[in-house]
Amino acid sequence: MNTSSNRRDFIGKVITGAAILGLPSFSPLGMQPVLGQEGMKISTDDPEAWLNKITGKHRIVLDVTRPHEIFPFAWAKVFLMTNQATDATENNCCVVVVLRHEAIPYAMKDNLWEKYKFGELFKVDDPKTKAPATRNPFWMPKPGDFSVPGIGNVEIGINELQSSGVLFGVCNMAITVYSAVVAQKTSADPQMVKQEWIDGLLPGMQPVPSGMWAIGRAQERNCGYCFTG
Repeated sequence: MNTSSNRRDFIGKVITGAAILGLPSFSPLGMQPVLGQEGMKISTDDPEAWLNKITGKHRIVLDVTRPHEIFPFAWAKVFLMTNQATDATENNCCVVVVLRHEAIPYAMKDNLWEKYKFGELFKVDDPKTKAPATRNPFWMPKPGDFSVPGIGNVEIGINELQSSGVLFGVCNMAITVYSAVVAQKTSADPQMVKQEWIDGLLPGMQPVPSGMWAIGRAQERNCGYCFTG
């Protein structure tokens, strides 16, 4: 097994033990507590206000838990395209994309992908080079980057979907956990790594208390649910 696989397996075990079981810290692993109230604070726009942007008759929330080729973003485009084909305008549709667990790097800028080797860590290949991505492949893609047989080129970049009114949220819980694990592996300050990740979020990317919180709140606002695989 290669080094990147070992590192990813290690992180997966830590995430399973801490995030899923809800442990308040990583103290058993010799780390400073990072998941208390201080570690979980969000200093960005109010997520409740972000939820108030959910409007329109046709609503869906996409649950994105991991990299899965183009599907996390293609489904948002499919929802909009097929609603338009049945005489529903974009203004009457709303798609909420929640990036959580291993999908959080899609919420971040290219410089963080390069610095923290997100492509290796989360097993995301660049669609152009087929090597581990050192950039966010779904942020400001070039025309023709993504093509679907029978349909042709599709505009499924995050910025392109945002232009169509798609809302994006990212799990603060997962950011807290993953940044702490990376900090441990690199002997860095977990609070500084987390803040760097928060500062490096893409424009229009809303941190939410947790992905589960956002999915639940979206469904309370009459969004249908779709797991992206």
